[in-house]
Amino acid sequence: MTRRQLLAAAAAAPAAMPAEKMPFPVIDTHIHLFDIDRPQGVPWPPKNNEKLYKTAMPPRYRKLAEPFGVTGAIYVECSPWLEDNQWVLDVADKDPIMVGVIGDLEPGKPGFGKQLERFHKNPLYRGIRYGTLWGRDIHAESKKPDFIADLKLLAQAGLTMDSATASPALIRTLLRITDQVPALRVVIDHLPQMQPPAAPAALKEYESDLREIGRRKQVFVKISEVLRRVDGRIPSEVAFYKPRLDAIVDAFGEDRVLFGSDWPNSDNWAEYPAVFAIVRDYFMARGRVPAEKYFWKNSVQAYHWVKR
Repeated sequence: MTRRQLLAAAAAAPAAMPAEKMPFPVIDTHIHLFDIDRPQGVPWPPKNNEKLYKTAMPPRYRKLAEPFGVTGAIYVECSPWLEDNQWVLDVADKDPIMVGVIGDLEPGKPGFGKQLERFHKNPLYRGIRYGTLWGRDIHAESKKPDFIADLKLLAQAGLTMDSATASPALIRTLLRITDQVPALRVVIDHLPQMQPPAAPAALKEYESDLREIGRRKQVFVKISEVLRRVDGRIPSEVAFYKPRLDAIVDAFGEDRVLFGSDWPNSDNWAEYPAVFAIVRDYFMARGRVPAEKYFWKNSVQAYHWVKR
C-alpha cells in the first residue's frame, strides 16, 4: 500500500478510541467465530476480504472487548453448514466469555425438529438466525405451514430467532410471522444499517410497520452495524447517527434494544474501539439506566443466555 493509500484509508475510517471500561457489565449479542485453518475451510468470510479473512476466535475477541467491560458474548451464525452448529458449541464451551450461540438451522426442512433437539441439549444454544442469507427467502418460506410449524417448535423450546437482512420487506414479513407464532422471541439484526425508503408512500408504509412491530413485546432489535460509509468516509460523530438511532429507540422503547458489535465483520467499517464508542456515547447521553438496559439487561430477556 502506498503512502497516499494509507492516508486515504486513515481519512475514511473513524480514529481509534481509547478503551474506557463501562461502569456496568456488557454483553455483546453479536459476534462471529471462525477458523480459516480448518481442513474444510470456512464458508465465510471470503478469501479476498483482507480485513476479515483471519481466524476469529474467543481469545482474540476477549483481548479487544474486555477493556471496555465486556463480560460475555453471543455468537451469531456465519455458516450454513449443519455441523458448524456443533463446532461453534464446542468452541464456546471452552471459553466462559461465550454465554450463548445462535446457530443455523432451516425451519420447514426435513429433520428440523431432530436437529433442534440435538443442539438444544447444550444450554449455550439459544436459537437460530434465518432470513435472506445463504440464498434463503424468509418471505416465501414464511407462507408455508411447515415453516411456521417449526418456528412453533423453536418457541416451545424457549429459543429465539434472529433475522437477516434488515429491509422494509423483512419488517412486513416479521409482522406476519409474529402474528402466527406470537410466543416466538424475535431479534432484528443490524436495523441501523438499513436505509429507509425514499419514496413518500413506501416510507410511510415502512414507518407504520416499524411502529407496529415495535409494539410487540416479544420483538427486540439490535442497534448494531451503526457506522455507515458516506461519500467515501465513515462519520465518527454521534450527531450524524442520532436521528436514525432515535427513531429505532422510540419505536421499540428502551427495554428492547440490544448491543451487538458485529465483530469481526465490523472491521469493514472500523476497529472495535470506534464501533463501541459510537453506541457508548449515544446511550450514556440518554442516562445510565437506559444505557445499562441496552448494554446487558435487555439481552437476558431476548436470549435467556447462560451465566457462566
